[in-house]
Amino acid sequence: MSQNELLNELKKLNIEVTPLQLEQLEHFYELLINYNKRVNLTRITKKEDYYLKHVYDSLTLNYVIDLKKIQSLCDIGSGAGFPGIVLKIFFPHLKITLIEARRKKVFFLNYVLKELNLDRIDSKHERGEIWARQNREKYDAVVARAVAPLNILIEWCLPLVKVTGSFVAMKGKLEGEIDNLEPKIKLLGGGEYTIKSFLLPRESSQRNLVKIIKNTPTSIKFPRESREINRKPL
Repeated sequence: MSQNELLNELKKLNIEVTPLQLEQLEHFYELLINYNKRVNLTRITKKEDYYLKHVYDSLTLNYVIDLKKIQSLCDIGSGAGFPGIVLKIFFPHLKITLIEARRKKVFFLNYVLKELNLDRIDSKHERGEIWARQNREKYDAVVARAVAPLNILIEWCLPLVKVTGSFVAMKGKLEGEIDNLEPKIKLLGGGEYTIKSFLLPRESSQRNLVKIIKNTPTSIKFPRESREINRKPL
């Protein structure tokens, strides 16, 4: 995907792009590629793939959440900053927390935030379930992109979401992951869930956005310890 193709596709997502945002995307790409020579951050290194599989893919969140209308967001398993840093570039009003369990990637995230001079966004070296126990019902939206199976993600993420807020799992294939999902969601305070399915431009790879609305506070029993979640997922 070229930069012009990106701009055209973002129009379909009702996202306007400024010259500053394009500069920040370019700078982010340069930082990513240079750092990736020392630390394994991503296998996606071609600029066209960066625009498609990192930038555009991150911004498809706007399909299911009007990002202009929320104030706070948590990105669980942010990795190299996708979608969190991209969302911050395009929606600078958002207060964003990036959660990443791998220290080397947190160093990179902090480096990017400083280099791009981004404020009201920070990165935390922490596991998702631990952060959830410490920050219950704190965020308007929580997002996780290609991190873990849904039955694990909902236990990490729904406790973080404010009542009436949303959790969105950004997934590729969903085979088997939505089987018997509704009672598990209700156990954690979630209500209705919807799935937005689409194909990425150019290569037509499958994408799914699973959006879950938070109806009631999550029981303090959740999330459980990491060992128990992995041993006996919901």
